[in-house]
Amino acid sequence: MSEAERGTRRLLFVCSRNLLRSPTAEAICQGIDGIEATSAGTNNDAEQPLTGDLIEWSDVILTMERTHQKRIQQKSGRLLKGKELAVLGVPDDYQYMQPELVDLLNFWLQRWID
Repeated sequence: MSEAERGTRRLLFVCSRNLLRSPTAEAICQGIDGIEATSAGTNNDAEQPLTGDLIEWSDVILTMERTHQKRIQQKSGRLLKGKELAVLGVPDDYQYMQPELVDLLNFWLQRWID
């Protein structure tokens, strides 16, 4: 089913361990009409490791750093067909829901949630 048929855009946020940045982005998106969001990490010890099922579920994959994008492309390149994969450029300098992180993510997310 296409995004238009669902009326929903599915965003997958990815960082390293799925502890701070990507869960914050997921939380920001909760309750926004037309958006479903989840998050995962590229590391084996991530709270929610990135899986092929999550990639297939998503319409847009938003990574925090270029290294996350490269890992996804190397490990799951064939699953990325038809997916938008972008780098937000958010460094690992923040705590979960830190106001500065929320502001930065809100700024970068406007493209995908407006």
